[in-house]
Amino acid sequence: MNFSSKLLEDAVNEFSKLPGVGQKTALRLVLHLLGKEQEEVDTFGNSIIRLKRDIKHCNICHNISDLPVCSICSSPKREKEVICVVEDTRDVMAIENTSQFFGAYHVLGGLISPMDGIGPSDLFIDSLVQRVATTPVKEIILAISATMEGDTTLFYLYKRLKDFQVPITTIARGIAFGGELEYADEITLGRSIVTRVPYVNSIIK
Repeated sequence: MNFSSKLLEDAVNEFSKLPGVGQKTALRLVLHLLGKEQEEVDTFGNSIIRLKRDIKHCNICHNISDLPVCSICSSPKREKEVICVVEDTRDVMAIENTSQFFGAYHVLGGLISPMDGIGPSDLFIDSLVQRVATTPVKEIILAISATMEGDTTLFYLYKRLKDFQVPITTIARGIAFGGELEYADEITLGRSIVTRVPYVNSIIK
């Protein structure tokens, strides 16, 4: 792609680094911004700068937050004794959109994936174990995507948590194998949360 401006080329190259954004889409986005008023572009740019500089992760559940403790963990309306374990913030948002879950969350920050060099120590698993060991917990819901990495993570979490004598459930597999939670429709995901089943049932042959 030939550019008439080095500034334009640099901006397009940066946008094209975003997932799912090719150079043509990046060029369209950059030209769109060029057509905006300076104040609008400044607001756009500053929002990204502030996001990276000021964003926090909840001290309790590791969800993305503006404050040291996120709005879910600090809400008196949530059932803190029920913990839903998810891969990342996108899954929290997906489950919240179903309006079917009223407990708390624990964000792992990824899935165990030996192929990618990601082991249990790279995730927020120890803090989950510590949380279960030190606070009253009535149920742990393992809401992990139905993929090979997800199943590996599920089994590892079960081994780490089973001795606490806390019911461990997993979402019903209305989600197709290989499917990502964030892409499931809200009705299917909501029903999967409501009709969750004991995790041990899925590993007994």
